[in-house]
Amino acid sequence: MKSVWAIGLMTGTVLDGYIDIAMIRTDGTQIDAFGPWELAPYPTDIRDLLGKTFEAALKWRFEGPEPEIFREAEIALTKAQSQAVNQFLDKHGYTSSDISAIGFHGQTVLHAAPESGKRGHTRQLGDGNLMARITGTDVVYDFRSADMDAGGHGAPLSAIYHKAMLRKIHTGGETTILNLGGVANLTWCDGDEMIAFDTGPANAPVNDWIMEHSGEDMDVDGQTAASGTVDEDRLKKLLEHPFLAAPYPKSLDRFDFSASMAEGLDQADGAATLTAFTAGSVGKALDLLPKRPKRIIVCGGGRKNPYMMRELGKRTGAEIVPAESVGLRGDAVEAECFAYLAVRSKLGMPISFPLTTGVQEPITGGQLASQVAA
Repeated sequence: MKSVWAIGLMTGTVLDGYIDIAMIRTDGTQIDAFGPWELAPYPTDIRDLLGKTFEAALKWRFEGPEPEIFREAEIALTKAQSQAVNQFLDKHGYTSSDISAIGFHGQTVLHAAPESGKRGHTRQLGDGNLMARITGTDVVYDFRSADMDAGGHGAPLSAIYHKAMLRKIHTGGETTILNLGGVANLTWCDGDEMIAFDTGPANAPVNDWIMEHSGEDMDVDGQTAASGTVDEDRLKKLLEHPFLAAPYPKSLDRFDFSASMAEGLDQADGAATLTAFTAGSVGKALDLLPKRPKRIIVCGGGRKNPYMMRELGKRTGAEIVPAESVGLRGDAVEAECFAYLAVRSKLGMPISFPLTTGVQEPITGGQLASQVAA
């Protein structure tokens, strides 16, 4: 198959105020080249709007008509991300005609996994047709709905890209890839076998805890957690949560594990305990795999938290390796993933698999908004 350039866009549930933009060249199987990438800041008013949208989503919970704020936020974030793409292309010397597709993940505002035989639901805000008109490029969006319609969890979708990453660095079952965003998810591959699932929370609970106590966005460099002490008794009880021992496939919403897990602790001890819970839940996840990995390659914002990385080593017993040390781009992985998935979607290749999202058979997904039709 011909190798093409594609752009991926990702904005996580931690609301860090940035749009992740990354460009790769791929044939839908191999990663042939890494192109430019950057973090483009959202306008402040959109970040505030998304915060209100999350609040509305939690009240809605898929019952009744969607909140009106969804459409307002959808238009605003689509325009902001489209403009960011146009600026990105211009800055790096490309035009829209150089790009086969944009993988537009959109903003997840609510996700409910399948439960007791009932299908799950998910909602990502993002208007692919509007983006195609603004950028003049084909856009693939709404990646998760087809999977959930087929009985899957709609997440994680990163597994097939993580498999390509592991292939690129020539490693196998002794290594797993862990992404630490709002939620943590891992991918393990050994030959053709591929397993992926959400392990538990990552940065979301501790970020919310810090915001609640100091008004800051996050625990920068894990300094607050490092100044505290883990409540080991509480942590032991938290690690008995049934989700952590449940078999895969499984997925989480950003709000399934909240900062209230640290209620009653002071700021530092709460941050330490929540961070240790993220690490401990990864340790529990490794126990579920056919072969326990000895090395974890860490992507996402959590790898920049030295305290979280130390806790991961302590509570998993594995070697903890930031993505950059093996030639990968830890901040760009999620955006790269949706560039890769966009190409696979356009080619009709599967993006969901039985041991990753729980579908009965591999299926493709995503909707195509053609720049010609748009």
